[in-house]
Amino acid sequence: MSYRQFLLLPHLKIHNANALSSPYTIGFPAMTAWLGAVHALQRQLRQQGLSELQLNGVAVSCHQFDLQTYQGPGDFVRSIVGTANPLDKDGRRPAFVEEARCHLEVSLLIEIQGLDSDDDQRFIELVNQQVQRMKFAGGDLLSSRPVEILPVNEDEPASMKKALNKLMLGYVLIERRALLADSMRQEGQDALDALLDYLTIQHRATQDGETVSWESKRKTAGWLVPIAVGFQGISKPGVAKHQRDPDTPHRFAESVVTLGEFVMPHRINTLDDMLWQYRVDLQRNLYLCQTLSNA
Repeated sequence: MSYRQFLLLPHLKIHNANALSSPYTIGFPAMTAWLGAVHALQRQLRQQGLSELQLNGVAVSCHQFDLQTYQGPGDFVRSIVGTANPLDKDGRRPAFVEEARCHLEVSLLIEIQGLDSDDDQRFIELVNQQVQRMKFAGGDLLSSRPVEILPVNEDEPASMKKALNKLMLGYVLIERRALLADSMRQEGQDALDALLDYLTIQHRATQDGETVSWESKRKTAGWLVPIAVGFQGISKPGVAKHQRDPDTPHRFAESVVTLGEFVMPHRINTLDDMLWQYRVDLQRNLYLCQTLSNA
């Protein structure tokens, strides 16, 4: 029997979250933001006496997403409504830290380990209190529903369906880096070309006599999006002037971007396909977020 225990944070309504999904794209907040929030929650709960608690993986289901844009009278395209914090010493917005913002509603499904069954009620009370004090993806929490503990037996379809129904109606983000790997191996493309190839919408016209019809499609079906999944170290660990934590080595890094896909929860066959977790590969200087099925 495959028995697992989960914490559900249902329908978090978040205001002004960071919509920079990677250094190059704007959209759904990056997975690093959601994993960072779960890590902060774990640290707070451990300080409250749940010292053995582990929050090991998180799935994100998006119920509603509203990117902050503006289209004035006569404008052909929409403009991003951005912000830039912190302000400089003169109170002006520094241009190089501009951020897009979004309002969204999400549910988080978090795997729990190390929780004694006698602590269930206290755990729920602490989580309900702590969540109200937290930021998620840089945004403020406006409202949420009471949290739940969900036991799941993956060998029983009814148990799986009950957990997945808690994430409806919404779309969960899964990892699709295998598509890029296949294109690079089979078509000889570099990573950027392979990424753009899957995101490009191609328009083709066909003519039958005097009738011309247009068809628009992508390389592969599905709601594919570019996502940031971590960092590649580009310098050796060392000490940098004014670094935030003087006890931890500092290194310069670049963002790692790959493909993700939003799918409805009822299409998920195994929970590991949508549960994200940190993974560090020091041999290749990679600090990544990956789904458990791709780890």
